[in-house]
Amino acid sequence: MDTSIIFPHLHITLNNVEKGFHIGSFFIAFYGVIIAIGMLVGVSFILKEAKRVGFDEDGFLDICIITIIVGVIGARLYYVIFAWDYYKANPLSAFNIRQGGLAIYGGILAGIASVMVLCKLKKLKFLAVADVAIFGVIIGQICGRWGNFFNREAFGAYTDGPFAMLLPLNAIRSLDDTTAEMMEHITSINGVDFISVHPTFLYESLWNLGLLIFLLFLRKKKKFDGQIFILYLIIYGAGRFWIEGLRTDQLKLWATGLPVSQLLAGLLVVLGTALYVYFIKSGAEVSTVNYEGAKTEKIDQETEKEQGN
Repeated sequence: MDTSIIFPHLHITLNNVEKGFHIGSFFIAFYGVIIAIGMLVGVSFILKEAKRVGFDEDGFLDICIITIIVGVIGARLYYVIFAWDYYKANPLSAFNIRQGGLAIYGGILAGIASVMVLCKLKKLKFLAVADVAIFGVIIGQICGRWGNFFNREAFGAYTDGPFAMLLPLNAIRSLDDTTAEMMEHITSINGVDFISVHPTFLYESLWNLGLLIFLLFLRKKKKFDGQIFILYLIIYGAGRFWIEGLRTDQLKLWATGLPVSQLLAGLLVVLGTALYVYFIKSGAEVSTVNYEGAKTEKIDQETEKEQGN
């Protein structure tokens, strides 16, 4: 397998781009390492932001840990469900996530459900919490797309444009992700066949970086609880709708041939826009968040320790 990745029009050639490394006989995929780094950086930022706006950090850490676990499960379930034709012949492979196969929208939907339940239990306002937590999601996405780069997956259709990326045909995840147009424009370099594709991982990572910068600027000027979260749904959804249309590995809605993530992205743009307009017209404001549940819980624990002593 050739390990080169080339951006010919940018005059960038990356040699020896491995998919992972070995510790003894155990193979560790860069995909998993990058996802883990994204989670750690995302959680670190969330906790700093939570402290800045007055949340209890310990309580927020609990939310992060539980939601990450639920989110990963949701991301994998979403992927497996809509790619069942691939997994039904070998169901056990559905448990192997080291080679990729996490759908971000599955993680987002499961994560939202998890946060809603936890906010209910901790007596916190969901939209205020979501405005903080969504920064970790964006950071995770910015990092996570580079896992697709190392796996040579989630790329787009054929292009010979300025950002065209050449991938060795023998290194991509599956030939099912190729198109007739790609195969018609194969480039042979030193006896190795390369396909020329849109680097959609790069498009989405840069789109999310721009979104992160915008929301960081806005967070101290937000007008109502949920504004940051809703703008994420709208802006990320718009970018994902465009980028998903370029990809050749789209998960399809059963028996329709329609790209499910593109449909969901469009739906969330519409829903987010409607919510944004509603909150603006209703005169919603940034409220004083109810922390009583979290604070009381902490005080009760300290009281129990003192009584125990």
